[in-house]
Amino acid sequence: MSKFNNPLAPKLGRLNTKSSEIKRWVRELMNVSEDIPITVAELACRDEGCPDTETVIGLLEPGKPIVTIRIHTTVAEVTRPDVAKAAGIAV
Repeated sequence: MSKFNNPLAPKLGRLNTKSSEIKRWVRELMNVSEDIPITVAELACRDEGCPDTETVIGLLEPGKPIVTIRIHTTVAEVTRPDVAKAAGIAV
């Protein structure tokens, strides 16, 4: 019996690459050091009038509250200007 390969399943390699790119943008734009963990997740949006999916970025600096950045689009569609705008940085 062969394993079913779903052609519509997300391409994890591409998402991991895009997540790494988003993390790099956050580090550059917000001057975040390499030792501070950054998470990137694609979640269902709970807000009224929000698209179905949003990208949530978390900065997990030890001893400080988690900084959360929300971008109302999928991980694959996030751009550097999106990150800057959501973080309140003019570019």
